[in-house]
Amino acid sequence: MSVLIQASDVRYRYDDGTLALDGVDFQLEEGETVALLGPNGSGKTTFVLHLTGLLQGSGEITVCGMPVRKENFAAIRAKVGMVFQDSDEQLFLPSVLEDAVFGPRNLGLPADQALAHARQALEQVGMAWAVAKAPYHLSAGEKRRVALAGVLAMSPQILVLDEPTTYLDPPTQRELIRLLKELPQAKILVTHDIAFAQALASRAVFFERGKVAALGAIDEIARRYDWRL
Repeated sequence: MSVLIQASDVRYRYDDGTLALDGVDFQLEEGETVALLGPNGSGKTTFVLHLTGLLQGSGEITVCGMPVRKENFAAIRAKVGMVFQDSDEQLFLPSVLEDAVFGPRNLGLPADQALAHARQALEQVGMAWAVAKAPYHLSAGEKRRVALAGVLAMSPQILVLDEPTTYLDPPTQRELIRLLKELPQAKILVTHDIAFAQALASRAVFFERGKVAALGAIDEIARRYDWRL
């Protein structure tokens, strides 16, 4: 399998002096799903924000063969689809369809092609019925699906989901798992939810104090760090 993401010695310090990443190495292969585990403030979200250049520290990161540098940001952001923890951060247009169209239009697709991509993605996540609805009228689970559709409409190779089960009740979580299992993209799941990780990921990477403290099978990592409810 080809390597989609290769990160070496990634370091980042926030303006207040907090060392958020302290020499992180990471690899993601085509088709695999990896769970990033660890306590709040351990560096998980800071790390994934480096994958598209939303944050930039030191070290080397390549995505789909491209170094994460300013000249490659547009191409990399077309390859990596990020679904943030708070769907309201991604849904800001008057209707569901307009939100889903925004991404492919921003990539420069013609209007008719972008619309076709958006409609297909909304159908894929089971939200085609809501094209005319305002996103703020949707439930948390429906918002998560629409945010995911907006990302899928850009045909990414990699999906990054930050705490995707936040605000979701158990039935909605199960439906999200079913949906994600059907998607062919490689995935990075930033999560505290071991059951969710076990259902989707082939391995786990445990972050602690800005470092990768351990990696391996999810059950093994959960036992070692007592990372269960």
